[in-house]
Amino acid sequence: MENLNQLCVHTVTTKPWPIEIAAEKFAQAGVSGITVWRDALDGRDIQQTGDMLRQHKLEIVSLCRGGFFPATSADKRKLAIDDNKKAIDEAAALGAPAVVLVCGADPAQPLSTSRKQIQEAIEVLIPHAEANQVKLSIEPLHPMYADTRSAINTLAQANDMAESINSPWVGIAVDVYHLWWDDLLQAEIMRCGRNGNLFAFHICDWKSPTEDMLLDRGLMGEGCINVPEIRSWVEDAGFTGMYEVEIFSERYWRMDQQEFLDKIIKAYLEKS
Repeated sequence: MENLNQLCVHTVTTKPWPIEIAAEKFAQAGVSGITVWRDALDGRDIQQTGDMLRQHKLEIVSLCRGGFFPATSADKRKLAIDDNKKAIDEAAALGAPAVVLVCGADPAQPLSTSRKQIQEAIEVLIPHAEANQVKLSIEPLHPMYADTRSAINTLAQANDMAESINSPWVGIAVDVYHLWWDDLLQAEIMRCGRNGNLFAFHICDWKSPTEDMLLDRGLMGEGCINVPEIRSWVEDAGFTGMYEVEIFSERYWRMDQQEFLDKIIKAYLEKS
């Protein structure tokens, strides 16, 4: 199992399992880390859930997700700030060192306005993040999500923002699903590493054809992303953290989750 010492699985990847079952199954399989989605904490004592994960010897890598900052309404932007403060509080209670930010966008306004609101919101959150010792990871999303999910669509944009903010509490989550297509990716990953901003690395694959742009991600090796090459780039950039398997897939959620977990581990060992 020592080959799995950098393998992390997101709770959303095995979505049908409640977090207690996921923790047990991940630990039994030799998975070393877990990234927790906020819905997995519903109705639970968050601190006790964190203790449970640690009892299973799982490293808590991140809490997903915060973000969704932009809005034409000032009241909505304030609500987003409040919810992100709550996410930071939840991460601290859980024992997660970072919150992943899916930054959001509002289609009723220019992307430049949404990006400005994203940066302003993150800057507002930094004192709360620092007080709770929780980092904020900006995750650039594929341009197909630029309407509502994120106005940060390239690693260059994320690097520009992180460098402008210039805080040790703000960095970047690199997700191959969102960035594999970018011809500047290697250079931007190295830039991210030089600045100490490479906080997280998410892996899966882009199936071709993809039947659903949100809910049809593939296992590593099932699609057209050269995951091993991108992994080599993040390692060259100095990344030593967990490799986080994040797969949204209606097809995989319908199958036996133990069988799916076995497939994840096989793909991680052979195709990542």
